[in-house]
Amino acid sequence: MKVSAIIVAAGSGRRLGFDVPKAFVRLAGHPMLYYAMRTIAAVDAIEDVVVAVPRGMEPAARSEVRAAGLEAPVKLVEGGEERQDSVRIALALTSAESELVVVHDASRPFASAELCRACLAAAARCGGGIAAIAVADTLKRVEDRTIMATIPRTGLFQAQTPQAFRRDLLVAAHLRAEREACAVTDDAELVERFGGKVEIVEGSPLNLKITTPADLKLAQALGASL
Repeated sequence: MKVSAIIVAAGSGRRLGFDVPKAFVRLAGHPMLYYAMRTIAAVDAIEDVVVAVPRGMEPAARSEVRAAGLEAPVKLVEGGEERQDSVRIALALTSAESELVVVHDASRPFASAELCRACLAAAARCGGGIAAIAVADTLKRVEDRTIMATIPRTGLFQAQTPQAFRRDLLVAAHLRAEREACAVTDDAELVERFGGKVEIVEGSPLNLKITTPADLKLAQALGASL
């Protein structure tokens, strides 16, 4: 079964406070993008890769392709204004022969190849599979800093990447979302909205998304495992 991969690395990372895009902020000696590429390189089923990067960062990204040992053909493309735009742009460049596509954020450097494979297996079974962890904390709905309700956490999960889907299903979902001006924060929501089935694959609390300086500090403490 032919598989393509998309790495989303086009975010500005302004909240991190660096003068380089987030995916190119260094962690344990390498840009975050390197670790996403290394994870994808370890999944033998992946036959082509598309990486969405900020304008002007293509040479730096190409350098990380070599450093990470990515042997599958890699296309670099300028990302869009929002993450959803970047995925849609990259998706159009994946091989039309691919049956499955796995999407991963460069801002999650601790994802494993095993997790990618598990998501792909779920996508092959039912159409979609995403990494997620059960919500552990008590959730509050708040207005103007006042608690309005406590949300039962039973059955609630926190979505992560990687996320994998049948390519035809994901392409159709993104095209419909573009036509209907439907904005979402992850690809699974698009597939769900348009009738697709998505399974949960057990992720890891260590598969954190680096968004803030505090996240980066935690990731640096965990960096020895990279």
